[in-house]
Amino acid sequence: MVNVDAGTETGTEPGTEPGTDAGADTGTAVGARDGDAVSRFVERFAAQLTEAGMQRMAARVFAQLLASDGGAMTSAELGEALQISPAAVSGAVSYLTQVNMVSREREPGSRRDRYVLHNELWYETFTRRDQVLTLWEKTLREGAATLGTDSPAGARVAETAAFFEFMQGEMLGLMDRWRVHKAAIGLG
Repeated sequence: MVNVDAGTETGTEPGTEPGTDAGADTGTAVGARDGDAVSRFVERFAAQLTEAGMQRMAARVFAQLLASDGGAMTSAELGEALQISPAAVSGAVSYLTQVNMVSREREPGSRRDRYVLHNELWYETFTRRDQVLTLWEKTLREGAATLGTDSPAGARVAETAAFFEFMQGEMLGLMDRWRVHKAAIGLG
């Protein structure tokens, strides 16, 4: 990529992938995207994800993938964009793969892996969360029965199980409404 201000080769701009147009998916002119602004967005969103409980490096890698036009990058591209070591990329990708937020794909004709955001990432994430809620609800109901629902601990656990049951029902309806809304605004 050529740095428009200095007119020199600079490598990969943060938030873009080598060999891709900086504005390919946005309708902006090639090179019109401000690399520093993209980096600030990536770091700001990563910080918010970290505050919500995600591991710091995983949050940075996830935010970088989200900000990339293709939604996929190699380890080297992630390391360069985020200025982090291959080991940091590996640890972050391992976590993101484990929680099903990204998948590992082999680059065609290469031995390099690419890390790819799932299509419908948020839908899939919340659907998996629904499966976790089901498991928690079942375990909590068993715990409430074991503790006795007439005891303070049993009542607390029973209320938590009821909350997860409520959340599960609401999540299914919410995801159905999201699909309709997504189609209505031209994203689906």
